[in-house]
Amino acid sequence: MEKSLFQFIWKNSARYQVAILLVTLLSYPVSYILLDLPKTITNEAIQGSNFPVEFWGVQLGQIEYLAVLCILFLVLVVVSNCIKLYLNIYKGRLGERMLRQLRFELFQRVLRFRLPHFKKVSSGEIIPMITAEVEDVGGFVGEAFALPAYQGGMLVVQVGFIFMQDPLLGLAAISLYPVQGYIIPKLQQKVVRLSRQRVKNVRVIADKVGESISGISEIHSNDTSAWHSADLSDRLYRNFRIRFDIYNRKYFIKFVNNFMNQLTPFFFYFIGGYLVIKGQLSIGALIAVIAAYKDLAGPWKELLAYYQMTADVSVKYQTVVENFDPPDLYDKQRLLEDETLPLSGPLTLDKLGLSGAGTGQEVHGVSLIVEPGKPLAVTGIDGSGRAELLQMAAGLLSPTSGSVSVNQTSFENLSESTLGRQIAT
Repeated sequence: MEKSLFQFIWKNSARYQVAILLVTLLSYPVSYILLDLPKTITNEAIQGSNFPVEFWGVQLGQIEYLAVLCILFLVLVVVSNCIKLYLNIYKGRLGERMLRQLRFELFQRVLRFRLPHFKKVSSGEIIPMITAEVEDVGGFVGEAFALPAYQGGMLVVQVGFIFMQDPLLGLAAISLYPVQGYIIPKLQQKVVRLSRQRVKNVRVIADKVGESISGISEIHSNDTSAWHSADLSDRLYRNFRIRFDIYNRKYFIKFVNNFMNQLTPFFFYFIGGYLVIKGQLSIGALIAVIAAYKDLAGPWKELLAYYQMTADVSVKYQTVVENFDPPDLYDKQRLLEDETLPLSGPLTLDKLGLSGAGTGQEVHGVSLIVEPGKPLAVTGIDGSGRAELLQMAAGLLSPTSGSVSVNQTSFENLSESTLGRQIAT
């Protein structure tokens, strides 16, 4: 699987992401006109005096001109909200589609695990990873490229509009952004590390609870309830400390961000008021700038939240993927349906060996030939490697040395459909 979350998203949804970006581009001119229209209404339609005016080749009086501009404003509001509605629905559907695909791919990888790997992992770890831990990934997929494109575009449009009214007000609007852009990522790095610890700790808690439920009889018969309770209590407290540390840092980041956002209007009122008093800026332009800055806070806040969300979801994705990518994973072709190869002839085990597979039993140098239709019994005490030998003969377990074959066709090269239909039966 792709190690990077963005590689996974782009590989599986590139054309959908491009469609979202194209629709996003349509919203930029609409947003700019919506910022400029209130200034035009205030300065020209309400405070203007040169009437009638020509509007698209038609002569309009003051009331008619005001009505036309207000109707145009209302139409653009409807268009802008329709674009947002379409994007939200499209992103939500894309996210659910990708979440379904990711869960299916993870389950397919479980089916490709070799048998010894199941000795190292438990269902208590695998099930939460496929169901709960990737839930946020689905919600993020639709936002991965669309949110920075939309909110970043809105930020550029609004800052550009403010600069068009007055360069000093434009500089005031962006004066604290470099500080926020430096401080907040520094604070977020520790939150990312803590999030990774939390995911791993929750996974261990789920595994411990699963073990306790499956071994409840042994727990009661050996009087270990108190020990298991103390062990789980310790892990729960560790999870509490991690989450508490995350909350402290996240809310401090929010405090710094909100403080800096509320500090900027001071420059607007002071500098803008001075320019209006000196006659260098109209009151309509100042009102439009203040309104634009209120809208400006939204995209900037969304971009910072997006950065935090990206870090958090990337940690979850990477933590999950690393558990579904063992080095000895079966090739995906093994699960594909193919034409069942006709196997005939003796079953040949040639210097078969198994060691270090996590089963606890080892097999060394087994060679034999089983003729079709002839009975064969494999005997041995528990732990002698008897079960492992039969699993290798059935193609369920891969030997570390030697080979299992029928008519010189190695089981390692056969698909599951061939093994299941001709060997298992």
